[in-house]
Amino acid sequence: MNQTDSAIPGLHDFDFLVGHWQAHHRKLTHRLANSHEWIEFEGTLFNQPLMGSHSNVDDTLLNVPGVPYRGVALRSFDPKAQQWSIWWLDSRTPSDPLDPPMIGSFHNGVGTFYGDDTVNGKRVRARFIWSNITPTSGHWEQADSPDEGKTWETNWVQDIQRMQ
Repeated sequence: MNQTDSAIPGLHDFDFLVGHWQAHHRKLTHRLANSHEWIEFEGTLFNQPLMGSHSNVDDTLLNVPGVPYRGVALRSFDPKAQQWSIWWLDSRTPSDPLDPPMIGSFHNGVGTFYGDDTVNGKRVRARFIWSNITPTSGHWEQADSPDEGKTWETNWVQDIQRMQ
């Protein structure tokens, strides 16, 4: 990292995530279906910086009961826009094209990212929120909006604890 990089606002927003984490997940069983049934499971997350902190990558293990899988979250920072883009690669569908990225930034310690997704064949807005970030813990959640952001349904919550 050079002195110019350290002065770029937002570049180091995901530095907190570098390392090994234990994750507790709570996931809605049916998205946008007025469901109130959740499953809970454990997992791990390993994050490392790339490109001098201009990007980073997670290797995630999700121990969903009966169907564990892995995923990769790739994040890249645009210094001009001062925003992060986040892509997801899923081991269950490794040949599928990547979804459009979630794009956003951190303000007052909370990261908010928006993008488009498809649920049951219908286009929806999606939102990620990173919050409650400390050196040893953090909270992430995903929500969908069928009405362009007027209402949101949280469908996945992840709480992480740093592994010693």
